[in-house]
Formats: sequence, C-alpha cells, structure tokens
Amino acid sequence: MDLTHDGHAAHGAVPERVTHATVDVLRLRRLLGVPELEWLVERVRGRLVAGQPLTGAVSLATPTPGQRCAVERLLARPPGGGRSLAVRLEAVDAVLRRSGISPDGLAAAVTALTGPVTPLAQARAAEEAAWDRAYTPLGALVRDRPELAAWAARVRADGLARRLGRTPHSVHTLLTAVCAALRELPADPAVSLAAFAARVLGSAHALDDGTPEATLTLSGIRALTGFADGSGAEWRRDAWASAGLLKDELSSTVLTLNLRGTPALDWWADEGEPAVLTLRRLIRRPLSVSAPVVRICENPTVLAAAADALGPACPPLICLQGQPSAAALALLRHLHGNGSTFHYHGDFDWGGLRIAGALLRRVPWRPWRYTAPDYRRALAVSDPELPPRALTGVPTRTPWDPDLADALAEAGIRVEEERELDLLLSDLRGRP
Repeated sequence: MDLTHDGHAAHGAVPERVTHATVDVLRLRRLLGVPELEWLVERVRGRLVAGQPLTGAVSLATPTPGQRCAVERLLARPPGGGRSLAVRLEAVDAVLRRSGISPDGLAAAVTALTGPVTPLAQARAAEEAAWDRAYTPLGALVRDRPELAAWAARVRADGLARRLGRTPHSVHTLLTAVCAALRELPADPAVSLAAFAARVLGSAHALDDGTPEATLTLSGIRALTGFADGSGAEWRRDAWASAGLLKDELSSTVLTLNLRGTPALDWWADEGEPAVLTLRRLIRRPLSVSAPVVRICENPTVLAAAADALGPACPPLICLQGQPSAAALALLRHLHGNGSTFHYHGDFDWGGLRIAGALLRRVPWRPWRYTAPDYRRALAVSDPELPPRALTGVPTRTPWDPDLADALAEAGIRVEEERELDLLLSDLRGRP
C-alpha cells in the first residue's frame, strides 16, 4: 500500500488486503455505522469504486438534526451552521486513525462496514479479460479451419454470441460447442442432424431450432458452404443439408425426368415419366450412373411439357422448382462428382437470376439460353398481344454473364421461363 512519511496509509489509498482484525468493528459501527451516517459511508464507498482519493469535503444538502448530531459525535466538534452539512474526509480519516478504531484509516473502515471494494477500472478490466477468454474457442477453430476466419471475426464484432449467451462463461460454453460442431462439417456421408448433435455435442436436441447453438452453427455453415441467407423451416432444413446434416430426409425433394442409375429411375425413364426423388433416397441409394450432360430448369411447367412432348426421348432434365432444395443439391453434387456437365435455364427476372447465382455457388453450370443475347432475343420475339410484365425486386449480379444483369436493368421487363417453352423444347429435341 502507499505510505506517508510517518508510515500511515496515504489518504484515499485502497489497502491491498483489509484485515478486519485491525479494525475495532463494534466501536466503528457505533461511530460511523449508524443510519444517520449512511450517506457519508455511501459517498466514501462511491469514491473508492471510482478510484478517486478520499480527500476534500462531501456535503449533504438538507441534513436532519440527527445527521448533524452524528457528524458532531464523529468529529467531536459541531459541524458548520450552514443549511447544508459538509464533512472533510481527511478529518474523518484522522479521527479513525487516532482513536485506534481503524488504524489504516477511512478506506479500511468503510471496507469493514460494507464489504470489499473493487475499483470500477479494475472491474472493467476484469470484465474485458473475461470476454476475451469467452471468445478463445474461435481462435482455436480458425487455426484448424482458416476458411472460417472471416466468420469468426464477424461473430466477435456483431455481438450475436454475446446476446445469445449474455455472460462470458455462457458464451465460452456456447462457442466451445459451436466450434466443435463446425470442426466436423461438412459431414460426408450425410448424417441425421439429431445423431450428429448427440455424437458431437452430447445431446440429440443441442441443435434443435431456436437453440443458441443452432443459431450460431447455421451461421458458420453458411460461411462454409456459401448457402444463401434466408428464413423459415424449409430454408433451415436446406441450410443444414448443405453441410451434410439431414433434418428431414423425406420432405426435401427434387423433380427429374429421364435420369437413370437405380431400378426405379430406370423404369421411370423407360416410361418417359417425371420422378420425384426424396433426399432420403438420394443419400441412401445414390445413382450408379451419371449422364454426360444434364439440363436444369427452374419451373416444373418446362419439365412437364418435355415429358408430354418427348417422353423417353427427352435428355436428362432436372427441375429446381425455385431455390435449390437440399435434395436437388445432393443430386447435383453427386452427378457433378461423377462427371456430369450442367446446362441451366431460368426466369429472366431478379428472382430467377438470384436462384441461378445461388446454384452456381454450389455446382458449376453453363448457360442454357440464359445470357444477355438470349434475353434480348426473347424480348424481340415476345407476343405483341401479351402486355410486357415489369421487372420488380432487388437487382443482383450475373457472374456467368455480367451483361445479363445490365440488360435486365436497362429493359425493365421480365420474361418467364414458360414463354421460352418452344425454344427450350427444340433444344431438347436436338434441333437448332
């Protein structure tokens, strides 16, 4: 502790360790611990917490007679006669030292009355250190998985983990679980989400919807797989599936025509009829063969028309029916891994371009009449009897043909895939 030239503690210095044996607690309570002096004790403790020296005067604006008498008894002299009551802290410190009630002075006395004092600066430093420790699982994860560095930095910066966990200890526990899960992803082969959670996190329900672990793990999965942002039960199911975690094997489906590779698919292809494949079937019994070229469309009308017009003669065709489902992605990744090349067509509108971009981030494909010249041609041959439909929504980029997004923005007209049906069927027939 800081000492004066006579060996006493300097005014305002907080003892490193207060030993109550050096304080005459009974006399201290009678002198300073009375209700009439609570205001004085609170002011002194406030200064200790703030790290301020115990010097100068503190005052009470409208003291009661009892408060004036208590100060007079404390200092052994009448307080001033003004309307307010002022007490010099040096005088109180001196009384406590001389009397032997608190040889270490006022700071030790107040600590003995009210309990240990942690200065605010020290408390803040301790809290900051605790929060730094809370995020240490992220650092360990990034060393193992550098591709998650940007995600880990966002978790530190955006405060989501802090809002979910609230305390440093809870956040550390939460991030430890999340990082353990992300180290194991993507799962290959795909596994049940509940089984994965039970094996890695010790509870089959650890990654249930709404849990903090699920929220942060899904965020990390998006960083790992590039899965598009979204919401809702279907989006969450497909986001889990993008990392090989199957939340529901049956409700995620993909519509196909004339794919082969299982006895059931071979039969449907011989009939030239569309087949609906579940994620369960695709995961548990992948196709044994892959076509060299597979065409992909966005809307089921195209696939139905192809089945009606061409039947078994139609080349292999897959329909996304909007955003690519977990089943569609599982099928396309399997086909791509076995050498298939994809040709994609979708709606000429911002939503269609966004779907195409989301698919391109997951599997490579080539445009199937889905470039800026194709869009301009579609506008030129549009039926004059049909009024043009205005383009709506938020613009997006088209990395497979940057001019396409510019062409849509310039024309401001949407062209649905169904209006291209004759041209697409001509391609499927193999005719120019």
